Amino acid sequence: MGLRFGKVAAAVLIFATLNLFQIHGEIPTTLDEPFDPVTVPLDKSFRGNAIDLPDSDPRVKRSVLGFHPEQISVSLSSTFDSVWISWITGEFQIGENVKPLNPKTVASVVHYGKLRFPMTHKANGESLVYSQLYPFEGLQNYTSGIIHHVRLTGLEPSTLYYYRCGDPSIQAMSDIYYFKTMPISSPKSYPSRIAVIGDLGLTFNSSSTIEHLRRNKPDLILLVGDVCYANLYLTNGTGSDCYSCSFSDTPIHETFQPRWDYWGRFMQPLVSKVPIMMVQGNHELEEQAENKTFVSYSSRFAFPSKESGSSSKFYYSFNAGGIHFIVLGGYVAYNRSDDQYKWLEKDLANVDREVTPWLVATWHPPWYTTYQAHYRESECMKVAMEDLLYQYRVDIVFNGHVHAYERSNRVYNYNIDPCGPIYISIGDGGNREKMAISHADDPDSCPEPSTTPDAIMGGFCAFNFTAGPASGQFCWDQQPDYSAYRESSFGHGILEVKNETHALWTWHRNQDMYNRIGDQIYVVRQPERCPVQSENLWIR
Repeated sequence: MGLRFGKVAAAVLIFATLNLFQIHGEIPTTLDEPFDPVTVPLDKSFRGNAIDLPDSDPRVKRSVLGFHPEQISVSLSSTFDSVWISWITGEFQIGENVKPLNPKTVASVVHYGKLRFPMTHKANGESLVYSQLYPFEGLQNYTSGIIHHVRLTGLEPSTLYYYRCGDPSIQAMSDIYYFKTMPISSPKSYPSRIAVIGDLGLTFNSSSTIEHLRRNKPDLILLVGDVCYANLYLTNGTGSDCYSCSFSDTPIHETFQPRWDYWGRFMQPLVSKVPIMMVQGNHELEEQAENKTFVSYSSRFAFPSKESGSSSKFYYSFNAGGIHFIVLGGYVAYNRSDDQYKWLEKDLANVDREVTPWLVATWHPPWYTTYQAHYRESECMKVAMEDLLYQYRVDIVFNGHVHAYERSNRVYNYNIDPCGPIYISIGDGGNREKMAISHADDPDSCPEPSTTPDAIMGGFCAFNFTAGPASGQFCWDQQPDYSAYRESSFGHGILEVKNETHALWTWHRNQDMYNRIGDQIYVVRQPERCPVQSENLWIR
């Protein structure tokens, strides 16, 4: 017995030693910052396959009959003991005259439990139907199938649950699926792997991204905006890589809503088992009659808004083990007098870093991007909110929007700062609009300042820099020192939080083999050096 115990102890010691060597050895850490800026040259031999999957692809075709569930997905509530199950029943309709289905005709029921048989728990939920309507002759209107959202409560942490969803009264129940709950919130417990993707779309590139992601076996998926790009299509199903270039004379920006259904079917094999959390992107705007916007996005997915004290589906928060995630809306009012800002103040003030040491924020349009595309576009949001995130010591920020990959040094107000967040732009999921290639610091590539404000939110807040190497200029003339690494390539990222101070971030390129790494760094928290700044903060 003593010999066996000795072997076990030795194995644990060797593992711990190797782990510490990995943390402080070969893989760089943020303690080594600032890193010299790196730009990986564009691999011109790789063009990817930014072509949308056709509606004939079996992965996007409807495979159920009647009112059996499809497009099944799992998403998290605000705490480990609750999740949402969502699905759709019935067929969508598209045409000039459409009649919505009655959501009251099909029940929203989930049977679930720790065993496949019997499933001892039952939960009921809510259902709805949405329409995308256009007040112009010749345009095709759309009405969805019946969308169901059911919240399961009283779950145990880090536990595998089996479930079926549907309406048992009409014998329309799904197959058996499963999900695993998040760990309990504590500084010692974390999901093993969190996948981060952005600007995904539904192309052959997107398919490659998802296949790579699945090989990494994530416990949670964060999609940082721009989902299926239905707004690159006319209502008759004609699509383009550039809507404004091809369809500049349409009376309203049209969409082809069935792309949402195609996307839900394509993603079901993954997100029916692995929870996915959504972030509002600009391609989800989808204006329609009566000036309605974001209707499909806010209808199809479940959000833990109410559970996290938010009155909006566009901003909310949730815990995943010892990580507190804050999801912000880049396309809803964010100034100090607005509801989103006030909610953010309260949410940040209620975070207990003794319970959830890691604070991760995400929204769609990046504040720190050096690419020409969307350069300084969201400056007004940055001006409104950056101080608050900095004072509360947000550790990592994830953004999308720019179709490339970029990782910053720790930064605040365009200056390298050891207490600022690391900003990671990962809008490289593979959508139809293709990659961003040009940088704002490339010769003759600096945008005209008047062209940079966000088209949705408006406002002009981006002025010439007043200090540093770019003083007096709107752009740098070389890669800015706050930009640590940038590369134009499709891919996804994996976040592995190891403990209360160390997290491993890895970015994977699509064109690489599954075991290759594009970019990797240990993010190291220093709470003693960078305590939360309590002065001048919101007081409950």
